[in-house]
Amino acid sequence: MVKFCTRRMLWISSIVLLLPAHTLFAQAPGQLYTLSALVDSAQHHLPVLMQKRALADAARAGITDARHAFLPTSYIGDEVTAGTDNSIPGSYISFGIIPSASSGVRSSNIYQSAIGNIGFFYNQYELFDFGLKKATVRNARAFADLSQADLDREIYLVKWQVAKLYLDLLKGESQLSIDKENVDRYDTIYTVIQAVTSSGIKPGADSALAMAELSKTRTIYNQSLGQVRQLQQQLSYLSGIPADNIRIDTSRTAAYGSIPGVQSDSSRAATNPLIDYFNKEHALYLQREELVRRSYLPRLLLNGVGWARGSSIDYTDQYKSSAASGLGYQRFNYLAGLTLEYDLFNIVHRKDKARIAQYDATASEYGLQQQQVSLQNVGNKADEAIRTADMNLLEVPIQINSAQAAFNQKTAQYKAGIINLVDLTDATFVLYRAQSDYVQTVSDWLLANLDKSSSEGQLDQFIQSIK
Repeated sequence: MVKFCTRRMLWISSIVLLLPAHTLFAQAPGQLYTLSALVDSAQHHLPVLMQKRALADAARAGITDARHAFLPTSYIGDEVTAGTDNSIPGSYISFGIIPSASSGVRSSNIYQSAIGNIGFFYNQYELFDFGLKKATVRNARAFADLSQADLDREIYLVKWQVAKLYLDLLKGESQLSIDKENVDRYDTIYTVIQAVTSSGIKPGADSALAMAELSKTRTIYNQSLGQVRQLQQQLSYLSGIPADNIRIDTSRTAAYGSIPGVQSDSSRAATNPLIDYFNKEHALYLQREELVRRSYLPRLLLNGVGWARGSSIDYTDQYKSSAASGLGYQRFNYLAGLTLEYDLFNIVHRKDKARIAQYDATASEYGLQQQQVSLQNVGNKADEAIRTADMNLLEVPIQINSAQAAFNQKTAQYKAGIINLVDLTDATFVLYRAQSDYVQTVSDWLLANLDKSSSEGQLDQFIQSIK
């Protein structure tokens, strides 16, 4: 993490002392929102975050579902039938739609209907699954972890976006104050020029040129105002706060130079949600490989069934006088057994599925590496931007102090008739540019520190430092 130097506070504070506080940091009326408040509002407003939360909840529910998938299989039922009973010896493979005739082996067909019923209870329990249950639950848990990491990543990106927009709006409103001051300055110049031209000290053309410059400054102000409103609209989209209500406190801009420093700690990068997502994804695919191996092993099943039957055909193969006498249970049976179940083609299926899982795990590992490289690049670029801003902050006091002094002198000289309008407008432009450079430099420094903090997983600490 970038160490925020106290010296920057001194540099920026010294600049502020050189500028009219009531004009440079003029604050529009309305409720002031801190960065933390806007971030909190965005977390509870954006539908995409609500969607991610619901998916994370669904994934956590999947852990319970995975556990319950290994409950015993139990069926209970009762069936009443009416039909003929004509059968012949011999075996056949049942396809599920072929009905059974359990007796009735006779020399000719009898079309008299018989009534019967059967009740049954069937239970199957997976006695030993070679670790499949544990692997299934671990896979469900890994998926839940990934879903939560996806939510955390999305929240982190939204925080980063809101923070950047907040700093852009801070810069925009500060620049808008400078543009307003510049309009007032040219309006004052125009008033002075009208006075000196009416007295004959200066030619009348100066008044027209001054009006052109005044109109230009108003155009620049309107452009800055439009940019501020666009940023407010974007923040409104993210936070749900009406755009017209969004105001930020530009009067504390100077204090941002004294953001408390946190020493760089490379180990904290592992907690970055942008990195953690790929770690969780990689862990899921590794767990999926394990699940594939367990899924195609043999299964040892404990089976048990009990059933009772009734029929209107008695044990001597004679039809009873009343067909309804077949209702009611007359014979009871049970059956229990151990079943070892294994698909001979599981070896082929396991290899195919394992290969898919391995490629997925490899892809996620490359995704992790790419994210690490990207964040490192963001951090390196931020370091360079911070160094540049530090050097520029040393020059800003000199620039503004000199520009203000030159403007004051040129204004007095113009009133005295010593210089022309071009010299005065040049001095005005130099002062305006110096004030704009101040806003740009502070904005560059803040945005670079934002990127540095975000790349190192310390975005929350940065947000809390911006009051």
